[in-house]
Amino acid sequence: NFLDALNSWQLVRDLQKSLQLPAAASFKHVSPAGAALGLPLDDVLRQMYHVDPAAELSPLACAYARARGTDRMSSFGDWIALSQPCDRSTALLIQHEVSDGIIAPGYDADALAILKAKKKGAYNVVAVDPAYVPDPLEQRTVFGVTFEQGRQDLEISEKTMLADIVTENRELSAEQKRDLMLSLIVLKYTQSNSVCYVQDGQTIGVGAGQQSRIHCTRLAGRKADLWQLRHMPQVLELPFLDSVKRQDRDNAIDVYLGDTPEDVTGEGVWQSRFAKRPEPLGKAVRKDWLDRVHGVSLGSDAFFPFEDNIERARRSGVSAIVQPGGSIRDDQVIAACDRCGIVMAFCHIRLFHH
Repeated sequence: NFLDALNSWQLVRDLQKSLQLPAAASFKHVSPAGAALGLPLDDVLRQMYHVDPAAELSPLACAYARARGTDRMSSFGDWIALSQPCDRSTALLIQHEVSDGIIAPGYDADALAILKAKKKGAYNVVAVDPAYVPDPLEQRTVFGVTFEQGRQDLEISEKTMLADIVTENRELSAEQKRDLMLSLIVLKYTQSNSVCYVQDGQTIGVGAGQQSRIHCTRLAGRKADLWQLRHMPQVLELPFLDSVKRQDRDNAIDVYLGDTPEDVTGEGVWQSRFAKRPEPLGKAVRKDWLDRVHGVSLGSDAFFPFEDNIERARRSGVSAIVQPGGSIRDDQVIAACDRCGIVMAFCHIRLFHH
């Protein structure tokens, strides 16, 4: 829990410092399940994330709803980090989520009262000193051997990371630059190998701890695709019984959008979740929806060794990429981006995290 707390706090602190917006993160097993900036939620996102359409949300509450809603399937029992003192509207969202604890640089009195009542008073609420600066040298002992290294205090900014655009398409919008920066900051605290898809100021798919780059890209791309499919009217309008809890709804949606929808729509099983039997989405319907997705940004913590990563990213609507470069096949990867019309920048820094 404390490894999640301390890593997630550093992530949201870096996000707010670099992008000048409130930030939130949802961590599990020492990697982010989701991270986001405090941008407003539209009606569709409120419905996807189980947020009351009439609820008044602070920018910090919006950041938390986005971070938690990014990948709800992996973030049950997560650790929450907030870049600003927790306010009442954020606490009211957290109140109904399954979570192990929260870390923030302070708590409003009414927010603290709400959180202290969670889990019958057993919920972990941690206050961090935002002015604390750790020692520049870190130590870790593994099997009797003590390793020392300098802290990863690299500046991640547009100037340091997005200056070297290597593709024919060189146009990056302000939104793409923001999302690419977000992806790199998330990767800084994600177990390697890692790839991160971002759209509209929030992660939509994080692939962490994989043994190959393409596996990261596929895993994160699959999560990003599921996030996109959750926008479909057929999914938003699934006729859940009022008795079905939000966690069970998210589980059912994940299965419904997967390869075996009959596990929740089949005769004899749908009745426990739905008022009427929903029609499964065919592959052609899902593909048609995903073919219209665009404007997704992607970051990678190390270079892409093969162009297959670019082709997989393109299928999830990626239009901008940042990665370190340095592969012997960089020219092939750049050529693949040029074929797809994708902008790619080399940041020349590997963001490995172990």
